[in-house]
Amino acid sequence: MNSEYGARPRVWFAAYQLLWHLLLPLAFMRLVWRARHSFEYLHYLPERLGFGYPQPINQGAIWIHAVSVGETRAAQTLIEAYLARGEYVLLTHMTLNGRRTGAALFAQAIAAGKLQQVYLPYDLCWAAASFTRTFKPKLGLLMETEAWPTVVFYCAQIGLPLFLVNARLSERSARRVHAFGKAGRALFQAFRGILAQTAFDAERYQSLGVQNVSIVGNLKFDIPLDPSLVSQGKTWQQESHANQRLVVCAASTREGEEAIILQAWKNLLVTHGFQVTPLLCLVPRHPERFAVVADQIQATGFHFRRRSEWGDIPRPANEVDILLGDSMGEMPMYYSAADLVVMGGSLLPFGGQNLIEACAAGCPVLLGEHTYNFQQASLDALSAGAAKRLDGDLFVSEAMLLTETLRSLLTDTAGLAVMSEAALRFSQDHQGATERILNALEQSGLNKPRPALRN
Repeated sequence: MNSEYGARPRVWFAAYQLLWHLLLPLAFMRLVWRARHSFEYLHYLPERLGFGYPQPINQGAIWIHAVSVGETRAAQTLIEAYLARGEYVLLTHMTLNGRRTGAALFAQAIAAGKLQQVYLPYDLCWAAASFTRTFKPKLGLLMETEAWPTVVFYCAQIGLPLFLVNARLSERSARRVHAFGKAGRALFQAFRGILAQTAFDAERYQSLGVQNVSIVGNLKFDIPLDPSLVSQGKTWQQESHANQRLVVCAASTREGEEAIILQAWKNLLVTHGFQVTPLLCLVPRHPERFAVVADQIQATGFHFRRRSEWGDIPRPANEVDILLGDSMGEMPMYYSAADLVVMGGSLLPFGGQNLIEACAAGCPVLLGEHTYNFQQASLDALSAGAAKRLDGDLFVSEAMLLTETLRSLLTDTAGLAVMSEAALRFSQDHQGATERILNALEQSGLNKPRPALRN
């Protein structure tokens, strides 16, 4: 292995490989368990072990690894930039939903033979070797937090340049890495470079001994919203406002948060005499939880409908208290329709979900306490007046605190309008990460565009 990179810790790595081999049957059992919801989980099983891949569209492609939906969407502008340069792209995932999202976003490039999707194999030494031998990418870009030890160390060993892009590292994650001592630090030192979202992230990577760290911003600010979904959402919002009805979207909620939100909504409607009752749009993050959340809503006594039961546009019927957003890929519509979003993942210690997309739609954001996955973006949004934090007394329940904050915001429509304008400015002011990433890679001598392709 080139001494320029972090040296692979032999004892730790051997133990890690042994553990992976012992747990491999459980990994397959997990796929079988998930296949209860969709048999697609069992598709392409050989790829999970590094073989059975289709013929590579081009050896020497740009390899981009986006583990799931969020990372795939974040990589969109970067992938489009490479395709525009005439590069071939190998796009890998670990989850079914990530693969579905990539297939939808890049359908034209896939059909044209310019982009290929496969699963990144489980982190086994022989699987990683088989994967790289099959595709022989010229450059690897792993999105955000995907530092798989076997893949990272093997790429360093064979001299394949590997970068962690749009990289983030929370304080909690940094402490975990430090707990592994030299082994944890060696993992990130094995990257050719790390292109971090924020100064916070860069400082944490540098504390691990990584030398080549750049601050490039967050790719999520560059993601364009689907104009057809935005149009649907705006139509919905106009109809709601014509009926003098406000819409609150609880977006990408996680397990345990729906109970807090539903209790707060019940308190709000009972204690505040709205002339026209606002509509709550509740959108769980994971589709496998749609049925569970529907049961929770029904148990509260609210009159609700599922998005899947509505037509092209979810008509905000006055008799409906709650709309369950049981659809995938429609967040721009929900955000464009909403007057306020309660950001999921932040009410309980999940680290928060992506507030940037909501701001891009001009939707004011209400954040809970836990936003470490989007630390800098949250602080910047709060500073810009695009978001408010759910802060309060330790002796007041989360549901009561949410009730009071919702009442304050929903009775100040002028204030919501100001926040909406601030959200749009905030999202626009932070764009440009795609270009900065391309420039950083070009300065490394690894991002030279191909000559124009001839017909």
